[in-house]
Amino acid sequence: MPQPTRSPFTRRSFLSLAAAGGMSATVAACGGGSSPRDAGGSGQAAATGDGGAGGYDGPQMDLTFWNGFTGGDGPTMKALVDQFNAEHANIAVTMTTMQWADYYAKLPTAVSSGNGPDVGIMHVDSVATNAARNVIQPLDDVASALQLAESDFATVPWQAGLYDGKRYAIPLDVHPLGFYYNKTVMEEAGLDPEAPPTDATSYMDALEALKNAGIEGHWASPFPFTGGLSVQSLVYQFGGSLFTEDGASVTWAEDPGVEALTWWVDLIEQGYSPAKVDQDADYIALKNGKTAFNWNGIWQINDLKQTDLEWGVAALPTIGGTPAAWAGSHQFVLPVQKSSDSDRAQASRVFLNWISEQSQAWAEAGQVPARNSARESAEFQDLPEQTELASQIDDLHFLPTVPGIGDSMSEFDKALNAATLGGTDPAKALADSAERAQKILDDNAAKYGG
Repeated sequence: MPQPTRSPFTRRSFLSLAAAGGMSATVAACGGGSSPRDAGGSGQAAATGDGGAGGYDGPQMDLTFWNGFTGGDGPTMKALVDQFNAEHANIAVTMTTMQWADYYAKLPTAVSSGNGPDVGIMHVDSVATNAARNVIQPLDDVASALQLAESDFATVPWQAGLYDGKRYAIPLDVHPLGFYYNKTVMEEAGLDPEAPPTDATSYMDALEALKNAGIEGHWASPFPFTGGLSVQSLVYQFGGSLFTEDGASVTWAEDPGVEALTWWVDLIEQGYSPAKVDQDADYIALKNGKTAFNWNGIWQINDLKQTDLEWGVAALPTIGGTPAAWAGSHQFVLPVQKSSDSDRAQASRVFLNWISEQSQAWAEAGQVPARNSARESAEFQDLPEQTELASQIDDLHFLPTVPGIGDSMSEFDKALNAATLGGTDPAKALADSAERAQKILDDNAAKYGG
């Protein structure tokens, strides 16, 4: 079993996987033959019906909790686990962290062999795949125990936990893309550092002013992190989507997708960005005063707070006419257990119930709580940067909840790379990649019984 680890702050591996669909691909690559049996079949403890709401009064129970919080959010989650342990004398939870790539590679095999964790965290675009492969079990009893309803949560992450008519995940947070700006660099170009651009006109005017001052104002990354996430946001802003609502067809090669990728490539062609931006160089340039603007994830808030930089963060500018932003979501899951143990099943649900309610404390790790009550609390309003990005809550977009859909996103990122680095016409790059991605969708539909 992987040992608990502490790693320095990094999001490259997670977001490269998330944007490229690597998380879903990693799980699928473990092979269908190793999937555990149906959660309702022999060996799996039946849900008690109270979802842990009645507490746990059984014998001493040691639980394992796996996640990929190896960055700045890790100590916050560890503190919550420690608090839970202090408050529950007969339950001891051990938290194991690992890189997300390792987590998704190891989880299905561990569950199949009976060595999986009792509780886990899963990114929203991996829930359907793992539900279809019977790696995780339904949580309708937990939702009922907590008396949870869609009205308690932001709609997008709540709906994303549903697959095949059942709830498989309880949302903890959303982590959206945001607009970071270097106030000092803006001032160098004569821009008001307290009035960042908010739409296409003001954004292009700002980039032109920066260019006239000899500053490449927005570095266009050709990598999934952050270029892929940015262009995905732009596709939605221009009124399009990546897939049809049912996830059966690829739609990113339609006109909105072409407009989005063309706008991105034009940042380079019009001199607002250098060509061939290295991985993470766009964010490093913001921190080093080499550029003014960077579209990046909410997780960078705590990193920037540790610098002497004069910076701000806002919702993404509305370039395409419709407010929209890429987002991910961490969701609680209960992996399938190979042997039946009603005490373990109950204790796991008690832990999930308790930690799910700690949304406000989790927000301090640099996330937006999925719970409406936490976002509306005075304590959350005292976190101005998170509050600013939370203003996008109704404009966030996830992939459709379809098994294996993330596998096809590697083709989207190939189109981004071909157009941004290789000089391929955006329309052709998107059309070619959409054709390849459609085959992946069709193959996965057959594989997962869609």
